Amino acid sequence: MFDHLFSPMKIGNCEIPNRLVVPAMVVNMNKHEGMATDRYIAYHEEKAKGGWGLIITENYAVNEHAMGYPYIGGLYKEEQIPSHKKLTDTIHKYDSKIFCQIYHAGRQSKHEVNGNVQPVSSSPMICPWNKDMPHELTVEEIQQIVKDFGITAQNVVKAGFDGVEIHAAHGYLIHQFLSPHSNKRVDEYGGNYANRTRILCEVMGEVRKAVGPDFPIQVRLSAEEYSPGGRTMFESRQIIRDIEKWGADSLNLTHGMYGVFSSVGSVSSFFSSRGKNVHFAEEAKTLVKIPVITVGRIQEPTMAEDIIMSGKADFVAMGRPSLADPHYPNKVKNGQVQDVRQCIGCLQGCTSSTYQHVPVYCLVNPELGYEFETDYSKASVAKKVLIAGGGVGGMEAARGAAIKGHEVHLFEKSDILGGQFIAAAYPPFKGEFTAYTAWLIVQMKKLKINIHLNSELTADIVRKEKPGKVIIATGSKPIIPNLPGISGSNVVVAEDVLRGRVDPGLKVLVAGGGMIGSETAAYLGIQCREKVTLIEMMPEIGMDMAGDIRDDLKTCLRHHFVEVLTKTKLAGVTEQGALIEQGGKVTLYPCDTVVLAIGTKAYNPLEEDLKGICDVVVVGDAVKARKAIEASREGFVAGMNA
Repeated sequence: MFDHLFSPMKIGNCEIPNRLVVPAMVVNMNKHEGMATDRYIAYHEEKAKGGWGLIITENYAVNEHAMGYPYIGGLYKEEQIPSHKKLTDTIHKYDSKIFCQIYHAGRQSKHEVNGNVQPVSSSPMICPWNKDMPHELTVEEIQQIVKDFGITAQNVVKAGFDGVEIHAAHGYLIHQFLSPHSNKRVDEYGGNYANRTRILCEVMGEVRKAVGPDFPIQVRLSAEEYSPGGRTMFESRQIIRDIEKWGADSLNLTHGMYGVFSSVGSVSSFFSSRGKNVHFAEEAKTLVKIPVITVGRIQEPTMAEDIIMSGKADFVAMGRPSLADPHYPNKVKNGQVQDVRQCIGCLQGCTSSTYQHVPVYCLVNPELGYEFETDYSKASVAKKVLIAGGGVGGMEAARGAAIKGHEVHLFEKSDILGGQFIAAAYPPFKGEFTAYTAWLIVQMKKLKINIHLNSELTADIVRKEKPGKVIIATGSKPIIPNLPGISGSNVVVAEDVLRGRVDPGLKVLVAGGGMIGSETAAYLGIQCREKVTLIEMMPEIGMDMAGDIRDDLKTCLRHHFVEVLTKTKLAGVTEQGALIEQGGKVTLYPCDTVVLAIGTKAYNPLEEDLKGICDVVVVGDAVKARKAIEASREGFVAGMNA
């Protein structure tokens, strides 16, 4: 089925064994001095084991003040080469090839991560995300940075990489010069097209001089910026032609920059459309003869095969899908498509890790970032493990325990697995969240885990079964405030609305503007209800969400005419509607139904009953109400350590 996807193709003189590419992604696993760690090498090795044709490293800084993140790689000095040579030697044990991406962050940085100096840029304009005023580079400083790219590229060759990628995308320094949005210069590096592109031309020339005529050079370019007054594909057409003319062996065509909505951002969320950049690659293919890589919300292997087969691009890059499942290529090649663990576009770990300056992590792949320490060998003693709760935490616990060879019994008191994560798939744009639940169910069946639906684990069952371990993953329950009329028939909880257990009528008030409440209001809004209102006691909604995703959700609410009232709280409920308090004044807000989404609290009735009976571990929301990303990791670790 995937003959085109698994056919080889050359970039320059380097033959890539298939068309599947891991693009550069910041993972924050290296030392602050830019040296590669064993954790970082193991992370990449897992992808090489998984069969990716080309792996591109995260952006390596070209000097000590070029970093946008504290724990990325660097090859700007000789001392950094040996650790990265260890990386390339490891990857070359497999069929994969590995390119090194080199960059300067420019204004997309902060004092605290780039050597405690002021960020630099083409012009003194604050990055909308980092908000640290940059210094406008002098011509002499620009020319030194161009030389830094050459020095770094030379070290890339010494470190044993198969190619080098120059990062001219995503709003970093070279992009800042290319864009009229951020380049306001009036010297030889600003103003007209030739001047704005001068730095890229000079960097490519310096890199080519450093690596020699035969070493592959690739350029990553944002075809569209999606920023006010920024560059569009119309101007990028000429840059693409020039990139080939200036000596590139391939083009990695992407989009976006910092400070835009998640639907058009460089890192695509569930708000983004599938394959949204493919048309850029298709257009580029009419302009140049060098190979073109496309990227952006491409998940299904049939979609990737179609892109290659139809000639829209030569390679398909899958960033977040490679985090969700580093063995994606081998599974697809071997006909194990049902075993592919899909990225759901939540951005809860992959982008949050960069903001938090911690190693990358993932909701659907709790093993990500722990490849260097995870032991998959069977336990020396097989135990009977009982698990209470069939949500994400419970299912990951069951999977981990079964991998270690234990006899696993999972008890779920309802008639379906998935817990609260089932409701998470109902809000707008989040339908693919079902993929994770479905994948876990498939894996549990393959691992022959004993599933007991409509069965609540009790202390009596534990006494009877005498397990070696009990893992409690009973999740959380909605908070029901103690307010007048709160027990009325016109008061329901968000989960029941999302799962279709109740019909809230035509006029609905949602109380609670966190992620659950905001998404529930959006869900009701797209159903063209007569009136949907969202109230939140804080000045802003969605504060438990990533900012760029929150912006897209707020746009969705506006488009579907959901009224949002902040600094407003629920004071009670009557048969006529909600009592809401604003500025100390309580008024009646007429509605058919009040939907409660003001938070959740841990639900763990079993732990106390099991004291003194057996070994017990509590995970996920049963410890403290949080998000699924904590539950998946805690559950998996508990299962592996059972």
